[in-house]
Amino acid sequence: MTETLETDVPSVTSNGDSKPTDSVLKVADCSFNHLQNLLSKYQLILLLVKKNEPITGSFWGDSEAGLIENKVYVSEDTPIHSLLHESCHYVCMDENRRKTLDTNAEGDYDEENAVCFLQILLANDLPEMNSERMMKDMDNWGYTFRLGSAKAWFENDAEDALAWLQDKQLLNSNDQANYQLRKN
Repeated sequence: MTETLETDVPSVTSNGDSKPTDSVLKVADCSFNHLQNLLSKYQLILLLVKKNEPITGSFWGDSEAGLIENKVYVSEDTPIHSLLHESCHYVCMDENRRKTLDTNAEGDYDEENAVCFLQILLANDLPEMNSERMMKDMDNWGYTFRLGSAKAWFENDAEDALAWLQDKQLLNSNDQANYQLRKN
């Protein structure tokens, strides 16, 4: 069964077992220290669950990352795009939502756009990943964008996401991540 969110927002398509898991970079493909170091810049704690165990706090299930309070739960087969997507939800939500966060990051249309934009930027902070690879992995996994691909969206249609991140003071003057959490 395939379930797709029908909006103009970059969204995730859940394809059950048909997801192309071999074509995306996973936690096992990266240095755990690199992942921990990036997440710690945002006061996030990265926790690895045992193989074949359900991932705590995972909204989507399967190998998707989980999020409870400031803890990101992953397994070795969790895609890096999922780990960064959930982490970026934490960064982009306001303080009140962060205090009660348990599995469902929620967020509105504009925040979801900003989350996707920020995860693409943060991919450059991982030696094993970069923004180009992130956008390919997002497409391979089934994220949907109105322009047909993550790259087309990011380069030609993401001005609103960039403006949102700037407004929330989550980027520096060069429009790169400043490793701050949203305040309001």
